Amino acid sequence: MDDQLQRLSGFILPWLDRMPAWLQALFIVGLSLVLAWVIERFVVATAAQMVRSTKTNIDDQLVEGLRRPLFLSIFFIGLVMATQLLALPAALTHITLASLGTIATIVWLGFLIRLASLALGTVSKLRGSYEFVQPSTLPLFDNTAKIILFLGAIYFIFLAWGIDVSALVASAGIVGLALSFAARDALSNIFGGMSILADRPYLVGDYINLDSGERGQVTHIGLRSTRMLTRDDVEISIPNSVMGNAKITNESGGPYEKFRIRIKVGVAYGSDVDQVETVLIESAKQHPEVCKKPEPRVRFRAFGASSIDFELLAWVEQPVHKGRLEHELNCGIYKAFTREKIKIPFPQQDVHIKTKQGG
Repeated sequence: MDDQLQRLSGFILPWLDRMPAWLQALFIVGLSLVLAWVIERFVVATAAQMVRSTKTNIDDQLVEGLRRPLFLSIFFIGLVMATQLLALPAALTHITLASLGTIATIVWLGFLIRLASLALGTVSKLRGSYEFVQPSTLPLFDNTAKIILFLGAIYFIFLAWGIDVSALVASAGIVGLALSFAARDALSNIFGGMSILADRPYLVGDYINLDSGERGQVTHIGLRSTRMLTRDDVEISIPNSVMGNAKITNESGGPYEKFRIRIKVGVAYGSDVDQVETVLIESAKQHPEVCKKPEPRVRFRAFGASSIDFELLAWVEQPVHKGRLEHELNCGIYKAFTREKIKIPFPQQDVHIKTKQGG
């Protein structure tokens, strides 16, 4: 094969050298056009045929989007070679090459923007390591990618025209620094939102407690703020810069979403502790919304000032049921203690009044 190519080049090159420069340039342009057409028709078409059998259509769109940039790039290479062959005036050669570079950069910019949008759209539908790109945050990442690609394209266009970009980069750095100081609160919230989406200390639907006292269900995680719905059906919005530095207790976190509630109760001294434990466990087991596994349990916590202190530990399916089930269990335990004649003491004080005799 190599011998055949050498023989072919040995036949064509001497013949091409005998042509005028303009005819050589025309031949190279025509050859590049034919080569671009062949690659588009056969190579790209073959690749498109191969990716049609895959389950996703992303690769189909990718191959289809490559047609125009690949065709124009091969054709432009021929035009560049032809321009250099013609030995045009330096100014005209510079303008021609810069114009070709500009057009090629714009064509590839369009392809890369489309590729970035496809990639981000795909990642936003995944579940796992890339959940910081969500449908709600997709426009931000998409616009950021477009801005970066657009700035990169401008940089390469300036290089093609021979424009010194160092002064512009320095000016852009100064402007960016000024903007960062002016919008530091907004940027702090945005970076906080990105860290929350990446680290995922809580998800939409989780019940969380903040160290400032708020408790509720997370309804939305944005790049600027997190919104949560309290048990009073009041939605509050908290800046992500605050959420990033707050101590958060995620009641929905852990190996499962089940939540343990604690019922503290004191009984009078002299009560049968075994009977108290049995009554508390039965009260929990008889409630239909208390989990069977893990089983309810009772702990003897302390000898109080006027009572023996017990604590019933029971699990419920979701943290949202905490308040209602605590109420229902308290009512059930009080009725059971009354029925079993178990006394619940209350603090009492005896006041003895002494009078002075013979006064």
